[in-house]
Amino acid sequence: MPANDKSSRSTTSVTDQEALDFHSQGRPGKLEISPTKPMATQRDLSLAYSPGVAVPVKAIAANPATAYDYTTRGNMVAVISNGTAILGLGNLGALASKPVMEGKSVLFKRFADVDSIDLEVDTEDADEFINCVRFLGPSFGGINLEDIKAPECFIIEQKLREIMDIPVFHDDQHGTAIIATAGLINALQLTGRDLKTTRLVCNGAGAAAIACVELIKSMGFAPENIIMCDTKGVIYQGRTEGMNQWKSAHAVKTDRRTLEDAMDGADVVLGLSQKGAFSEAMIRSMAAKPIIFAMANPDPEITPEEVSAIRDDVIMATGRSDYPNQVNNVLCFPYMFRGALDVHASTINEAMKIAAAEALANLAKEDVPDDVAAAYQGNRPRFGPQYIIPVPFDPRLISSIPVAVAKAAMETGVARKIIPDLAAYGRQLSARRDPIASTLQRIYERVRRQPKRIVFAEGEEVQMMRSALAYVNQELGTALLLGREEQMREMADREGIDLDRPGIQIVNARISKRTGAYTDYLYARLQRKGYLFRDAQRLINNDRNHFAACMVALGDADGMVTGITRNYSTALEDVRRCIDPKPGHRVIGVSLALCRGRTVLVADTAVHDMPSAEELADIAEEAAGLARRLGYFPRVAMLAYSTFGHPSGERSERVREAVNILDRRRVDFEYDGEMGADVALNARVMEQYPFCRLSGTANVLVMPAFHSASISTKMLQELGGSTVIGPLLVGLDKSVQIVSMAAKDSDIVNMAALAAHNAGS
Repeated sequence: MPANDKSSRSTTSVTDQEALDFHSQGRPGKLEISPTKPMATQRDLSLAYSPGVAVPVKAIAANPATAYDYTTRGNMVAVISNGTAILGLGNLGALASKPVMEGKSVLFKRFADVDSIDLEVDTEDADEFINCVRFLGPSFGGINLEDIKAPECFIIEQKLREIMDIPVFHDDQHGTAIIATAGLINALQLTGRDLKTTRLVCNGAGAAAIACVELIKSMGFAPENIIMCDTKGVIYQGRTEGMNQWKSAHAVKTDRRTLEDAMDGADVVLGLSQKGAFSEAMIRSMAAKPIIFAMANPDPEITPEEVSAIRDDVIMATGRSDYPNQVNNVLCFPYMFRGALDVHASTINEAMKIAAAEALANLAKEDVPDDVAAAYQGNRPRFGPQYIIPVPFDPRLISSIPVAVAKAAMETGVARKIIPDLAAYGRQLSARRDPIASTLQRIYERVRRQPKRIVFAEGEEVQMMRSALAYVNQELGTALLLGREEQMREMADREGIDLDRPGIQIVNARISKRTGAYTDYLYARLQRKGYLFRDAQRLINNDRNHFAACMVALGDADGMVTGITRNYSTALEDVRRCIDPKPGHRVIGVSLALCRGRTVLVADTAVHDMPSAEELADIAEEAAGLARRLGYFPRVAMLAYSTFGHPSGERSERVREAVNILDRRRVDFEYDGEMGADVALNARVMEQYPFCRLSGTANVLVMPAFHSASISTKMLQELGGSTVIGPLLVGLDKSVQIVSMAAKDSDIVNMAALAAHNAGS
């Protein structure tokens, strides 16, 4: 079995019971079907089904191409197997393959936002399998074949490609081939070799091995310089034992007969065979600066440790995640299908595979983002012998591989849809799978495990009602809509919003039995600040922010979200009359900015106008704490217009003093300053200051003043093509989030989820 996404080992081991629990807890399995259109009213149902559905039916009958416009076909892949070659486990049958196929579908969604469904076909007969799959074409935009043994996998894929008008892709073959080829391109460059003169040995003659050889030949490798071996030795012209038509296609004229003979003087060896296949003598016999891809799973033909004990001039890759240069199919198949689907491709051809391999090779040569560096325990990998293949969590994969695939499809005439602006397409792809979205998804999952009661303070506003419904529909908890029920129901009826959905509660301040308790609580807080009892009573009866904040303060709700009817500072002032800062903490606002694939936290973007040195130090601590809760390792840059003393100025002195305060506090995160934004965010500029204490570019920026924070984040959003979430309110004793007055429904739901998440921390 070639190296791929499913069978590669991780440095994090799991027990059998943990694996069974993971797949069985909650809803069994790993997939569910969720509607993409509202289903809240009778009108919704009429549009989704009868009679409205008849309209797209007629449109598709008249023009089949419109199925991509009116159905899921353009974003739907079938993951199909008969279970005859499951992972490294062998032929365990169709039903046993289902957990793997579900996992494949999850990876499609996670990495490229491609929807898929797993289909397990219970036959080992190639013709029966083909006849089953061939008639499923109208349902899907592509077919991903998986875990089918050779030689049937060759027969099945070839025949389905001939008779179907959508991409058919056997990932065990071509996914491995594309990733290995990408690594080989870079390894050849690093060792100064040329495709046409390099001698290569491929040990293994199964599906992945043959696909690797075919792809590198199509890229220009000289066929006479490639020797393929199987368990019986070299596949040479004239051999009859253990041969078939696929092996015969790669037989060469040679007097070498064993793997040991073949590897003598070879420049490259690809291992797609079994553990221990490469001996010390074989490795020693290879040419100078050899390239060794030992891709057998779960254990390679030879380990990097064993190779390093033999010679020190090797570039090596394996199928395992605990070694550098992992040949992992998840680098390919989600993005290959993403590009093919987006141009409505009729097939995946050699040009598209080559384009994917070249795009992967080029990506490995670029500076890596924070997300990749974090996976290397803070050590930023650079293009070289230990980094010739990108890693699966590189966020740039989705904006580079599909673009290359789509471009090749259009250039070779297999695309039925033209994308005129590939640069814009790349930006759209980045937006589909950004780190902020991933972070929020993790937060959503945590909240679902511990649902919370969130008050939507401005409940009479349509955005709040829709957001409350979405909050409940996503199983995040109970939505408490604050407002007058009659007016809310009239508005909801006009807008088609179902306020009777279980989980939505309407709270009317004027008739609430808790009004007296809230008034007493607020009056006790404000009586020495110039407020009379009737003032507190009026605030509770007439101002929803005060009522909602008191609900949270007295434990009748876990958190609140507000902000669409008044500006941020006014809403914050309302809330702070009711809720104090958390003991030992400072209230600040932190914005999350996604900029060109990087996520940066910016503070303080909401509260402190011109913070003192002490306040700047507090802001740094609060922001670093939030970064940790969101899953980041904080590297805090204390920003100023100067960098490490030049030019000097009074405002920069405050920042320098803040750093000194942090030194005295002995905080447990990285920080330094004062520094300019270019130093904080540009690794090359930072290198000019070797004494800088940050191990990499900053992911938390502490601004010297509120105005600079606010201006910079808004400019990023409007001019820089960046996504900004927030400001997130941090430091209050109870969980409150304030959205902007222009917030969309999705923004409000995100902030409600964050409020729920913070309520549990």
